[in-house]
Amino acid sequence: MTQEIETLYCYRHPNRATTLRCKRCERPICAACAVSTPTGYMCVECVRERKKLFDTSEWYDYILGFIVAGFLSGVVSFLVILAGSIGFFGWVIIVIGAPAAGVIIAEGVRLVTRKRRARSLFITIAVAVVVGAIPVLLFQLIAFNIFGILFQAIYLVLAVPVVYTRLSGIQLFR
Repeated sequence: MTQEIETLYCYRHPNRATTLRCKRCERPICAACAVSTPTGYMCVECVRERKKLFDTSEWYDYILGFIVAGFLSGVVSFLVILAGSIGFFGWVIIVIGAPAAGVIIAEGVRLVTRKRRARSLFITIAVAVVVGAIPVLLFQLIAFNIFGILFQAIYLVLAVPVVYTRLSGIQLFR
């Protein structure tokens, strides 16, 4: 006895034959429509629905998070200038303190937003950290303080990724 295998066609591209199915809704999907997940392939619609479960931020979280991150970043940016005036020990303080400041900023934002999450919220907060440092950075540019500009750059290069990874939950080491 021979069994005939039914030819499946992608639900989005009816002219493409496929053997893949969405692991959630069981619709046939072609390789172009398949989204690889850790547990199998899913269609675009199912991925979009699952993403909504994880994006929990409200509209006001963006405003509150931006204000808190900008304010805290401005304070830390000012403290970076003070630490830079110490000398060599100031460099050490900035290199060690910038990631710690990133953690403090992220936790302050997490407190205000009540741990709600969305990728766009994390990007908004990262931008707010840079915006909060701009007034001090502009002052350093006007004063033509090369070391002050360098200290601000070190602070931003170290703090912004820490804030983003801390909020988004990216784990570099397990």
